[in-house]
Amino acid sequence: MLNQVFSIAREKLLYVILMLFIISIISFFAVNLAPNSFLNAGELNPNITPEQIEHLKVIYGLDKTLIERYFSWVGAIATLDFGYSFTTGKAVSEEILVRVPITLTINLVSMVFIFLLSIFAGIYSAINLHTAKDKVIKQSALVSYAFPSFYLALLFIILFAVELKLFPISGLHSVDESVGFFPYYLDYAWHLFLPIAVIIIGGVGSLTLYVRSLSLEILKSDYIFYAKSRGFGTKRLLFSYIIPNLSPPIITILGLSLPGLIGGSVILESIFGIDGMGLLFYKSALSRDYPVIMGILIIGAFLTLLGNIIADLILLKLNPYFRRES
Repeated sequence: MLNQVFSIAREKLLYVILMLFIISIISFFAVNLAPNSFLNAGELNPNITPEQIEHLKVIYGLDKTLIERYFSWVGAIATLDFGYSFTTGKAVSEEILVRVPITLTINLVSMVFIFLLSIFAGIYSAINLHTAKDKVIKQSALVSYAFPSFYLALLFIILFAVELKLFPISGLHSVDESVGFFPYYLDYAWHLFLPIAVIIIGGVGSLTLYVRSLSLEILKSDYIFYAKSRGFGTKRLLFSYIIPNLSPPIITILGLSLPGLIGGSVILESIFGIDGMGLLFYKSALSRDYPVIMGILIIGAFLTLLGNIIADLILLKLNPYFRRES
């Protein structure tokens, strides 16, 4: 079994390297061949001269050909050097590391609640099919699925921040660390409550409908009919059949959710004024800050591939069928 795991891990590593190479080519040329550029945006300064623009090109390496710039960039990111931001002059890795904890906190907390609520609501709805409880859960999930998150965020700001004044409109802190550990982080949680609530409400609907659909298929299967004929109760059916058979698709979705932890908050972070990865990506796209854009794209691609590998390894451990297939 150990040799099998090492063999699969080696294959997956080669797969990740190959896919990252392909993604890096597409990302680099797509970003650098887009209309306009950082230096064109800099021409908004009426005092800048053509000589200064040419000097900036030399400083940032933009005077080289695309092929030369690509191989130079790939060689640098192989050592985790993503270059320097055009707009701030700071290292891209530094810019990203400062903001990663904020975005991770928001999305990890949201994802935990989304999965827990969706699995519970989806299974409960399927077990109580065609009842009032099923209809309420189904309709609520459809509303959640159809409701735009940016519009919900604006409604929450107007209602809870402007009218009721229960939560702050934007930002992360109203106090500094001098107030103490617990008051500081309570203030931090108070600021993050609305964006996290918006993400949960906007994300729980589609997953609930998916879990409900899968649960209904499981409940229609022959082995469930046989188990019921033997007198199995709902609780035993749930833990012996429904949840184990739901695990593979849920784990796969969980693995694919990893890239959303970094780049999935562009709109909400912009609305709530949260200086995380989403807002960084948005500002970088507006200013054509190529190193930051490409750094975030590569990290997102790596997380997508990592999520797939983690999901595959978990499924390999849980399901004997996957081990035989491997």
